[in-house]
Amino acid sequence: MPLTNLLDRFTVSSLLIRLPALLIALTLHELGHGLAAYKLGDPTAKQQGRLTLNPLKHLDPLGLLALWLAGFGWAKPVPVNPANFRGNRRRGLCLVGLAGPLTNFLLAFLAALLLALLLLLQSGYALRLMQLIVLYNVMLGVFNLLPVPPLDGSRVLQYFLPAKAAFALDRLEPYGPVVLLVLIATRSLNRVLLPLVNTALNMIISIVVLMTGVS
Repeated sequence: MPLTNLLDRFTVSSLLIRLPALLIALTLHELGHGLAAYKLGDPTAKQQGRLTLNPLKHLDPLGLLALWLAGFGWAKPVPVNPANFRGNRRRGLCLVGLAGPLTNFLLAFLAALLLALLLLLQSGYALRLMQLIVLYNVMLGVFNLLPVPPLDGSRVLQYFLPAKAAFALDRLEPYGPVVLLVLIATRSLNRVLLPLVNTALNMIISIVVLMTGVS
């Protein structure tokens, strides 16, 4: 990344647009996890004050910085106790894991709808903010669906694996963050994720164009 582009991200004008978009994406992602767990019978997130729209309760400074600089990052994981789930625990973990990325994709879709309206109104700040909300939510949703512990995709994959293989994948979780940081720092992750991000963005935009007629 060129130094001039990196410095541009820390200007006051950039902060006023990027930071709200980042906070919305990260906060709603974790809230989605917490609400799903609560609906399945686990009150842990609620008891620890995580069922909130207050971004300070959800932020991981390193994950926020990674999302800002690389486009892929994370928040502080919502505490989940599968022992409290009603029914199948592995199924519950799968549903909780899916809830975060699906929340991001829903937010991206809603922001894209608002973006179509703003294009007609030619609203400057709001237009750029909606663009970033769409982009960051799609990036966060796709990134978290990777089947690498401790990302949400690993919880989904574990549900479909045999018990022994699911246990082996779960034991890799302590090493997952280091692997992800190396992949992000070397930009190796981009080769896998950017085509998926572009596909998801194109799908959302195509649906919005069909619904609104605005392109």
